[in-house]
Amino acid sequence: MRMIHYELTDQIAVLTIQSPPANALSSHLLQALNQKLDEIEQVPACKAVILRGEGKFFSAGADIKEFTALQQASDYEVLSKNGQQLFDRMEHFHIPIIAAIHGAALGGGLELAMACHIRISTETAKLGLPELTLGIIPGFAGTQRLPYYVGTAKAYEMILSGEPISGIDACRYGLVNFTTDEEDSYRSAKQLADKIAAKSGATIKEVMRLIPFAKSAQYKDGANQEAVAFGNIFGTEDAKEGISAFMEKRRPNFKG
Repeated sequence: MRMIHYELTDQIAVLTIQSPPANALSSHLLQALNQKLDEIEQVPACKAVILRGEGKFFSAGADIKEFTALQQASDYEVLSKNGQQLFDRMEHFHIPIIAAIHGAALGGGLELAMACHIRISTETAKLGLPELTLGIIPGFAGTQRLPYYVGTAKAYEMILSGEPISGIDACRYGLVNFTTDEEDSYRSAKQLADKIAAKSGATIKEVMRLIPFAKSAQYKDGANQEAVAFGNIFGTEDAKEGISAFMEKRRPNFKG
């Protein structure tokens, strides 16, 4: 099954996640996304990318079932670093990537959205990093990108509580650029992409090259530490209990 649909129209690439029912981020889906970025790089005329999800969600998280098939801490660390590498590639892509968010962007789904340069969300969408409710932690640099957008205090609250916020609140905290009505996130993203595509390709690429210099040099170190911690956490009894509870739709009984 094709997990990422790619369409190029009017110098704008549209990537649609097609992995029902939740558009969960499996390793195969992330590989497909990476391949589509390869294709877009071969189209010099392309000036912007829109990333959206098909169905009810943008992406409701990572593929937990696939994660649980791994055995060693080193396997989880590699998984984390592979996802981080792709999301870093997106963040440093030569043209802007706009996330059109609806339904939910949770866990890995929010980490994916945060790797995009611009985020547009419906007012009622749910955005959050609920990993701690499963006894695990974010692994695709969520602990590093979220504070960059919402500040450290709000990042602590969101990650430690595991509770998502609405698109309206996400806009208020700077996590998304602006919100739309329920059916308009893609249309609004397309309108913005059209404005960008009207600019000189050379100027777009220079801006995309320059703005990342504003990010702290400590970001890379933090992301590496997150990957190590992600691997270590997955070996704990609380992680096994949290994931089992999630799969069985019950409240976890963490022992600490």
